[in-house]
Order: sequence, then C-alpha cells, then structure tokens
Amino acid sequence: MKRRALTFTAPGQVAVIEEELPLPGPGQLLVRTRVSAISAGTELLAYRGQLSPELALDETLPALAKGSFRYPFRYGYASAGEVTDVGMGVGREWIGRRVFSFQPHASAFAAGESDVFVVPEGVGWEAAALFASQETASNLVLDGRPQLGERVVVVGQGVVGMLTTALLARFPLQSLAAVDADPARAALARKFGAAGEAAPAGADLSFELTGSPAALDTAIALTGREGRVVVGSFYGGKRAPVDLGGHFHRGRLTLISSQVSHLSPALGGRWDRARRRDVAWSALGAVDSSALISHRFPLDRAAEAYRLLEQGPGSGVLQVLLIHD
Repeated sequence: MKRRALTFTAPGQVAVIEEELPLPGPGQLLVRTRVSAISAGTELLAYRGQLSPELALDETLPALAKGSFRYPFRYGYASAGEVTDVGMGVGREWIGRRVFSFQPHASAFAAGESDVFVVPEGVGWEAAALFASQETASNLVLDGRPQLGERVVVVGQGVVGMLTTALLARFPLQSLAAVDADPARAALARKFGAAGEAAPAGADLSFELTGSPAALDTAIALTGREGRVVVGSFYGGKRAPVDLGGHFHRGRLTLISSQVSHLSPALGGRWDRARRRDVAWSALGAVDSSALISHRFPLDRAAEAYRLLEQGPGSGVLQVLLIHD
C-alpha cells in the first residue's frame, strides 16, 4: 500500500510524493490522517527558506528530531487522524480511536503510542488539527501571567493570536485589546473577547504574535512602565530595527521569550506538558474554532495552499487546512 507525503523541495516549492505506507513497529500505531493544519508561523518560514539549514526541525518532537531545515525535508506538526493498525505490544483497543500527533503532512504515519493524543469527544477533526496552535496559546498565557485588573494588548490576530485572545478573555482584566493591520482580523478578534476600542497605551502586559520583528516596536510602545512584553513570534532570519530607547530603557520593560517546546522553570513544581495539554484540549473544546478556518485544500493541491498563505494578512487567509480524504 502507498501513502502520499509532502516534501519541501526548495524555497517556495513543495511536492507531494507517493511512497510505501509505513508499517507500525513495536510500540507504534498506524494512523490514517484526516486533516492537517499548516502553520503560518514556523512552517511558512520554512517554506520561504528563512530558516538556517543547520537548525534542527524540532528536537523535542520524535517525528522531527532527526531532521534539519536543509532541503529537501518533511515538515508540519499538526495532524489529526484515525488509528487503523497497531504494532506489537500495543492494545488493539487503539484501533478506531481519533488521535492528534505532531507529524509532518502525510496521508498516513506511524507513531509511538506515547506520541499520539486521543482527541476528546466533542472536538471535531478540523478543530483537532488546531491543537498545536491552542497549546501554543496556552503556553503564551502561562508565560504572561495576567493578573487581576490588568490592561492587556495582543498584537497580531492570526490563529495563535485569536486563541490567545480567547484565553485572556476569561480573566478578570480591566481591558483586553487586539491589534492587527488587517481590519477584518481585528473585527473577528472581538468575537473572541477583545474590546472594540483601540488599544490604549500603558498596558501592563502585551503579546507580540505577528511574526514580524518590526511589530515588536508596536508592542513596546503600547506597554507601560514596568510592563511585560511576551514575544511569541519566531522571526527566523528576518531582521528589523527595534526601538529600545527611552521608553523601553527608562520604563524598565521586561521582554519575555515564549516558546511552546518548553514550560517556564518557574512552573516546574506544578506544571508539566501533560497538564498543559489537558488545559489546551479543554480550551479548544470551548471555543468556536470554525471561525478561524478560512481555506481547505486537498493534499494534492498543497502548493496552492502555500502560495495563498504567502499573500499574508489582507488576503482573507487565516487558517489553511490540508484534507487527506
């Protein structure tokens, strides 16, 4: 039997190839992919060739641990599907279960039993494919540590920005503002709990989630004295001048780097990835994520999907899904 798999072949180029279907080894499950989500952050940087070829894909994820961003490579980390077979040592009760795994885009994959996560009842296939973004949003909020009565601003309303806004809307904040260059995204953010008015200066806490290093200036400018700026964007090889002058320096602002592969050591006594994962699934089940999905493409038309994402904000594109049926 065969499977189809996506390969990044050169900057701005992807190909879907046919290859032998992997067999599940001892301790593994075979999963038929139903849907996978394209990341408009790290994955788009990889597509554009804006990541160092020496950089590891992701040392923390077994499916990506051995590769780098040197072409050609497989990438992607948000696949949802159904278990169709199991290897030696794995109970057959797994067969038929709906699962999520951090896997490159492919119509099927073999993964270790500990590397797949059962999709909770009530979470559909498309919503399940957004789990990686929801977990990232959860980690951002944990790193930001919003407090009672704070003024909070989220700069960047892509999928992760929207999900972060939705989480922050649960807190007893004084205000929650969303900023985005695309008026349509800013308007949609209000459905996820952001206030309708423009973001005021003097925020206690701001998040920079645009993927553009120039936007860090906006987040800093909107943050008040002794405030915190959580930088969740991965800029890759992109550069821009950042104003760390009087407002930043004399205002004693704190820049916090947030990356989902690691939890803050300050949380280590009480939190682990399993607890964060449970929180993320619960949050995903409570939000109408269908509003975030703007486009769907069959896997064979993946090249069109990436070209669409290249158009960026203002083109009406938000979350792009690859459908594997």
